[in-house]
Amino acid sequence: MPDPITVMIVDDHEMVRKGACGYLEAQPDITVVAQAGSGEEALKLIQAYVPDVILMDLVMPGMDGVEATRKIKTISPRTQIVILTSFHQDEYIFPALQAGAVSYLLKDVKAADLLEAIRRAARGEAMLHPRIAARVIKTFRSMETKESSPFTTLTERELDVLRMIAKGNTNDQIAEQLVISVGTVKGHVSNILSKLHLVDRTQAAAYAWQEGIVQRKEGK
Repeated sequence: MPDPITVMIVDDHEMVRKGACGYLEAQPDITVVAQAGSGEEALKLIQAYVPDVILMDLVMPGMDGVEATRKIKTISPRTQIVILTSFHQDEYIFPALQAGAVSYLLKDVKAADLLEAIRRAARGEAMLHPRIAARVIKTFRSMETKESSPFTTLTERELDVLRMIAKGNTNDQIAEQLVISVGTVKGHVSNILSKLHLVDRTQAAAYAWQEGIVQRKEGK
């Protein structure tokens, strides 16, 4: 008989962890080896248990699920991460997948589908919630039909913010130069990352230089 699939559950809600643990432990081919209430705790446990699969929540105090996923994949590339969350917006989906998650499920998923996702993940296969799959397909189709410039979906103000990010300005510096609040700057940055499907401002800066947005806007 093959070894059971080892699973770690990462969620800041204890009842969610206990419920998922009880259900998974009832399966003959799955063993829950660890539970974590935060991304930081998950990082402490990953080296001790090196699970086959992690069920990862996204929105948690401190380190969120995207950052935890990225760091865990660096520490244990063999561990497959299944996102299990209530959030289906693009700003959550694409950063999580780019960080290394193999699957993305919503918490209204059927129990049988959750088991299937874990078993597929253990084999290195992906599984997306139908609503998530629809959004991913829609995004790729829009990418195929949009103009060649990757910045056509950004507003002029977002382009200004992106140009300043590429030049190394902090949020405070951008706010001062554009005469807007830091909170507004953070909102623009979040929209930029979501629209360009990037993980962080470092990627945004590199992408902007690569695509020539700074030179194009400044006439260089």
